[in-house]
Amino acid sequence: MPTDQGLVRGVDNHQKMFDMIFGYRASQTIRAFADLSLADHLANGPLTAAEAAAREDSAPETTFRLMRAGIALGLLTVDAEQRFHSTALLDTLREGVPASLRGLALGVTNHASWLPWSEFVETVRTGRSQADKVLGMEIFEYLRQHPAQSQELTAAMESVTSLWALDVAHAIDTSDVQLAVDVGGASGALLRGLQQVNPGLHGIVFDRLDVAADVADAIASSEFADRTEVVGGDFFQAVPPADLYLLKSVLHDWDDASCVQILSRCREAMVPGGRVAIVEFLLKDLEDPGVMTLTDLSMLTLGGGQERSLAEFEALLSKAGLRRTGVLTSDSPLSVIEAVVA
Repeated sequence: MPTDQGLVRGVDNHQKMFDMIFGYRASQTIRAFADLSLADHLANGPLTAAEAAAREDSAPETTFRLMRAGIALGLLTVDAEQRFHSTALLDTLREGVPASLRGLALGVTNHASWLPWSEFVETVRTGRSQADKVLGMEIFEYLRQHPAQSQELTAAMESVTSLWALDVAHAIDTSDVQLAVDVGGASGALLRGLQQVNPGLHGIVFDRLDVAADVADAIASSEFADRTEVVGGDFFQAVPPADLYLLKSVLHDWDDASCVQILSRCREAMVPGGRVAIVEFLLKDLEDPGVMTLTDLSMLTLGGGQERSLAEFEALLSKAGLRRTGVLTSDSPLSVIEAVVA
């Protein structure tokens, strides 16, 4: 007969497993909250579900059911008149506010990010991503053909970068940099962070042609327009000449051979005395690998990329003719690996 202590442990484990199994429900509920802009609608005061539905032209009954579920998730509270009130948790989904996670909520739950997980077991069994099987084509081609989803993923990357851009920017010394290239920089959030710290820094946001076209107008109308250029291209073929290359959350998208190609193009274009700054999460020791192991599985699922340890990054740098000169840390969970020509 189990002891009370053993029974409690069993109940706790079953509840934890139950919550993990049904975790997808929370993700898609949060997507619905973000898509219906409920955080913004409630920012100025409580609303009934019918009032919120009228603002979004959504079905009142199902909007009520969504908002009722939001109470269980801690996104909302409700008063005696059935008016729903926002919480600090929901406020993280407001649009256009500092450190907003709205873009992330939409980007990681859309079809491009979500559907490949339906074949995750096959991915593990075969050792290769099944994203092309599920999406009908390689993921970056899929995004090119589905610009709305591509824009959501760009916004997701900006959400994550904006959380820690200034911390990372303070870690990278640009006092002697003439031109920085934000390789695969999407909206250029990291470059903007560096330019805030260094008002004299000029830069290029370099990304796929479709991404560059999407972000060009926003950058052109920003306060950094006079010292920021947007260039579209293929970083497997060539990158613009510069003395600092920023690679934030780029290499984790790719397998080792592709990473060496990207790093090699940076080395070839780099002006004398230049350097590369790789901004990534670093995997910890196996005894305490950390939550980034789940991000590693995301990279595997979506396109065959991976998160890496410092030793694995050093191996990539060596194959690309580069040499690590330091690892910079900040208040963010990201690390900056700097390297120069070997």
